[in-house]
Amino acid sequence: MSGVQQHQYRMSFVVGGLFLNESQVVAGLHVEGEPWEQTIHRALDEGATSLPKIASNRRTLREISNRLRHLNAEERRFMLCDADRTDQRALLWLAACRTYRFVGEFAVEVIRERHLSYQFDLPLEAFDILFDAKAEWSNELAKLSASTRKKLRQVLFRIMREAEILSGDGRIQSAILSPRLKVLLEENNAGELAYFPGIPLTERSS
Repeated sequence: MSGVQQHQYRMSFVVGGLFLNESQVVAGLHVEGEPWEQTIHRALDEGATSLPKIASNRRTLREISNRLRHLNAEERRFMLCDADRTDQRALLWLAACRTYRFVGEFAVEVIRERHLSYQFDLPLEAFDILFDAKAEWSNELAKLSASTRKKLRQVLFRIMREAEILSGDGRIQSAILSPRLKVLLEENNAGELAYFPGIPLTERSS
């Protein structure tokens, strides 16, 4: 998995969802190599008219930028210039998995495992079970309130639906990656293919 997965749990994804359209705008405003805080300022000053109203506040822009920075320059360029909507969704799901250790672990330990065992339903309790297991040894998780946990669960399920990892009725769907995106992921870190249910792992992922 990505090196991000080795970090402590950060659980700040309590606003919005996948931010598909907003992420295209923010990624387009970013100048490669500049600090992302500068991109946020530019989005507020120059890009506000291009952004949907919900994304025109600093907190939301910070969340979008925080995820986008976990895509490399080639992945962001592909998302902006060549990816269709399906690949764009996949890249933003990848960014969420890289940014948030819990999301990545949920993708692999719950979503992928249920898909492999043909358990395509995904009850809300699946989130709670994994959360409780991780919270036994993580202070970051253990100290979160019940209301915050509920909000995180709500947002994660929204992200998964918008990424088309889940269907509208909450069933796990096989991911679809274009050949070019699959090559990009294999070249960067083939193990991250595990974030996508139904995508076979290659020799490079082992």
